[in-house]
Amino acid sequence: MSGCGPGEGAVAPPEAAVVVPAPGPFVRVLGSVQDGGLPHAACDCARCDAARHDPTRQRRIASLAIRLPDSDQVYLVDATPDIREQLHAVGELRRGSGAVDRTPLDGVFLTHAHIGHYLGLAFFGFEAVHTHDLPVYCMPRMAELLRRNAPWEQLVTLGNVRLEPLAASTPVALGDGVEVTAFLVPHRDEYSETVGLLLEGPRRRLLYVPDTDRWSQWNPPLTDILADVDVAILDGTFFSADELPGRDVSSIGHPLITRTMDLLGPAVEAGDLEVWFTHLNHSNPALEPDGAETRAVTDRGFGIVSENQDFPI
Repeated sequence: MSGCGPGEGAVAPPEAAVVVPAPGPFVRVLGSVQDGGLPHAACDCARCDAARHDPTRQRRIASLAIRLPDSDQVYLVDATPDIREQLHAVGELRRGSGAVDRTPLDGVFLTHAHIGHYLGLAFFGFEAVHTHDLPVYCMPRMAELLRRNAPWEQLVTLGNVRLEPLAASTPVALGDGVEVTAFLVPHRDEYSETVGLLLEGPRRRLLYVPDTDRWSQWNPPLTDILADVDVAILDGTFFSADELPGRDVSSIGHPLITRTMDLLGPAVEAGDLEVWFTHLNHSNPALEPDGAETRAVTDRGFGIVSENQDFPI
C-alpha cells in the first residue's frame, strides 16, 4: 500500500519475547509485512530506502510455516511473492538433498486471493519447482479462481497442485496432534472468501488472522473467538489513521493496532492471552525497533512478530 512515513529500520521483538519451542509441533514466522513488502515496491521513503541498502532491515511478506517434527512435515500458510526465500527458510526446518527439492512442502493453506497471499503459487509450476500433487487447501471461491484462470489453472491441469477443499468450521487433521480450522472473516472479497486459521496442537491453540476489516464487523465478536485461544497473531497493517498522506485509511479497512490493543488489553494484561501483530504496512511506525509506537505496543504487553520466531502449538 503506497505511502510511508519517515524513519528507518524494522522491528525485532526483544530477545526475551522470542519463544523457543520445546520438542513438538510449532509455527514459525516466515514473513511479517503487507503485500507490497519491505522495501515496498516503487517506494523511496527513508524506511524503504534503508531496507534496500541494508538487508537486515528487510522484511518478507506475511506467512507462516507449520512444522510437525515427529512426522517431518511442513505446511505453508499463504504463498507470497517472497516464496523463494520462504521456501529456503522451510528447507532449513527439514532434511534436504542438496538438489532442487520437488516436494519442499506437505501442503499450503491459502487465506484469500489478494496478491501477497497466493501469487507465490506460480513457483510450484513447470518453470520453477515443478511440484507433483502438492495439496493446496482453499475455500470454494478460491479453488474456482485457481481452477478457471491462467496461469493458475495450468498448475491444476499439469498436476503440480491438488486443490483440497476447506470448509468453515471443519477441522483438517495434519498429524502430530495438530488440526487447522478455517473460519470466515470480513474483508474485501472481490475474488475469494477470506479466512483466518485456528491452529490447534497438543500444547496450545493459535489464531492467525493476517487480513481483516475492522473488529466491529465481526460476528461473532473477536473476543468470543479468542475465549479459548492461547496466542493470537493478528492484522497489524496500520498503527494509526494518519499513516498514509492523501489516502483515507477508513476506505482501506484493517483494524488499527491502537484499537486492537484497547479491545484486547484486559485479556493480555490478565495473562489470559498472548497477542502479536503481523502484516505491517511499510508506513507503519511500529516497524521502528526503538520508536515510540513500538514501545507503546510492548509496554502494553503486545508484540510485533519477527521472522524466524517460533510459537509452540
